[in-house]
Amino acid sequence: MPREVISHVELDRAVELTRTGDLWLFRGHSHADRAIRGLTNSPVNHVGMALVIDDLPALIWHAELGRALPDVWSGNHHRGAQLHDLRAAVLRWANDYGQQAWIRQLDRPVTKDMEDAALRTVARLDGMPFPSTSALAGRWLKGRVPLPKRTKDPEAEAGLENAYCAEIVAMTYQAMGLLPQKRPNWYDPGRFWSGDNLRLADGYHLGGEIAVEVPAR
Repeated sequence: MPREVISHVELDRAVELTRTGDLWLFRGHSHADRAIRGLTNSPVNHVGMALVIDDLPALIWHAELGRALPDVWSGNHHRGAQLHDLRAAVLRWANDYGQQAWIRQLDRPVTKDMEDAALRTVARLDGMPFPSTSALAGRWLKGRVPLPKRTKDPEAEAGLENAYCAEIVAMTYQAMGLLPQKRPNWYDPGRFWSGDNLRLADGYHLGGEIAVEVPAR
C-alpha cells in the first residue's frame, strides 16, 4: 500500500505511520548540536531508526549522551546506544533539547528476517557508550580513509568500543541488508538526509523529510 505524501505531520500521527526501518532526524541549536553538525558537515545532528514490533509501542533505536528515559531493551537507564519509546523520546528531544524532528519513511515494509536482524543488532549493541566530541571527530575522519582491499570486516576496522548515533543506525541497516558493508564511521547523521542521496539495497527507497509537529508537554 503506498504511503501518504505529506510535508508535515503531528507527532501522534507520525508515530502511528512509523514502521520498522523508518528514520527520525533531529536538528538543534545548542553548542553541542552545532559542534556535531560542524564536525561532520551535516544538516542534522542526530538520527535514530524506528522499530515497530507486534503490539509494542513504536520504539526508536539510537545513541545519545542522556539517560533520562528507560532503555526498553535492558529495563534500566544508561547512556549510549538505547531503545526508547518513540513518542517519549521525540517529546524529550523537542521540548528538553529544543530539537526540530523529521521522519523519513521506507517505501515499503521490511521483511521479518530484516526485522529479526535489527533486533539481533539491538541485543549486540545496546549500551555501547557514546564517544566524546573529540573522539567523534576522529572517528568521522577515519571513516573517510579508504580501507585496504584485504580488509573484510568493517566493524573490526571501525572499532566497537563506542559508537555515535549514525554508526548505530548504519550498523543496523547493514545487518538488515539495506546498506553496503562500508565502515560504520563513514556515516554521519547527514548521510541519512535526503540531500545525500543515500542508496539502499534491494530496491528500497527512503522518502523525503516530513517535518513533525511536536506539542509542548
